[in-house]
Formats: sequence, C-alpha cells, structure tokens
Amino acid sequence: MNTLQQNLQEKNIKALIFDLDGVVTQTARVHAQAWKRMFDAYLQQRGEKDGKLYEPLDIETDYRELIDGIPRYDGVRNFLESRGISLPEGTPEDEEGEETVGGLGNLKNMYFQELVKQGGVDAYDDTIAWLKHQKQNGLRTAVISASKNCVEVLHAAGIEKLFEEHVDGLEAAHLGLKGKPAPDVFLEAARRLGIAPQDAAVFEDARKGVQAAKAGGFGLVVGIDRTHDESALTKVGADLVIKEFPKV
Repeated sequence: MNTLQQNLQEKNIKALIFDLDGVVTQTARVHAQAWKRMFDAYLQQRGEKDGKLYEPLDIETDYRELIDGIPRYDGVRNFLESRGISLPEGTPEDEEGEETVGGLGNLKNMYFQELVKQGGVDAYDDTIAWLKHQKQNGLRTAVISASKNCVEVLHAAGIEKLFEEHVDGLEAAHLGLKGKPAPDVFLEAARRLGIAPQDAAVFEDARKGVQAAKAGGFGLVVGIDRTHDESALTKVGADLVIKEFPKV
C-alpha cells in the first residue's frame, strides 16, 4: 500500500481538510465523557419514571455509531431513538437539562465546556508537526468540526493560525449545511479554499465523517485510527487508514 506522502503526490493534492476532534485535538474523548455523563444520568432518571432499566451509553459502540462526528442535536435524537425514547425538539435556547432534544444537547455542551476548563486542550503532536511541514510545502489547510466550540478549542490549544479556514457547527447551522454523513461541511471548506474536492484530502477519525468525505468526491480520504477502528473506517470508504501521522 502506498504511503500517505505517495498518495498526496500521486493524486496531486493541493489542500488538506482536517476534522478537529480526534484528529487535530485530543477532544474526542472529552466529548465522549460529556455525552456519557449526560445520558447516563438522564436514562437513570427516565428509568425511575418509566419503571424500566435503560442501558447506559457505551462509548465503544453507541458513541461511535450514533453520536461521533455529527451535530449535537442529531446525536441526542439518534441515541434516544436507540433506547426507544422520543422527546420534543425544543429549541437551541432551552435550559440545560430540560427534557427536550435541545435541553439535553445543551446540558452535554455545558459538561464539555466544564471538562475543557478543568483539563485544557491538547493537540496531537504528530498531527501538528506533519501539518506544519505540509504548509511549508505549500499545501492549503482548513479544519472542520460538527461542534459549536471549534473556535474556543483551537484558541485553547494555540493552533488557530495553522488553518486558513474553518467550518464549524455554528457556521453550518447559519448556512443550513447538513451534518455528516452528508458532505456539506467538507465541501464548504473546499469552496472557501478555492480548491476542487478532487484536489483535496480529508482526514477523519469518525465513521460518519469518512462517509461524508467519500460522498463529497474528495481526492483522498484518510481515516485516523487512534482507537482501534481501522476495519470500520476502511469499510465505510477510507482510501487509507493510519494510526498516526508520519514523522517529518
């Protein structure tokens, strides 16, 4: 199998589009912790009211398959549906913890922000070193995230200047972009860079993100496997799967 660098050269890649959480920053696990805290408490409370036992969120299965990489409220709906629970939509302005899709999503976001404040944000050293090297070689760069906390996370990690463009959950909502597995956010990032999708590479750790990049017709879709998910990333369309970025 060709190496990452060989793929970039053979496909004449001109731009690199990175997913944020789990590829650039070590925040995927923070998101997962916030989701688990919120849902486990809610399911216990709901179970007491309904007189039944709901299975807690499993990060290895539920999080990866139902939540990872997609807009927050979509994640709420997906997971609750898996447990046979339907809630009113509410609004993005609902109070944290209100028994609506909006309220639960906002509570998860509050927990995420608390965890970031407590522990800060670390970037993956391998990603940053490789990214800087590629920028020196003239490749364009953008970052995307389903999260509405993208700008804050970039600033907290001190890496906001590494990316020419960003498309996050706030901008996606404003522009009416569909969440992954639709390719909208990746296509918008490519548009802002002025690069055709076939001339750009996408780097993703989430299965739905890989599906989205593939659906967008990007020249190279690279799965980032930091959690032993290589076969699943390949199955959903990754052209290449790496556990970390090569040393430069």
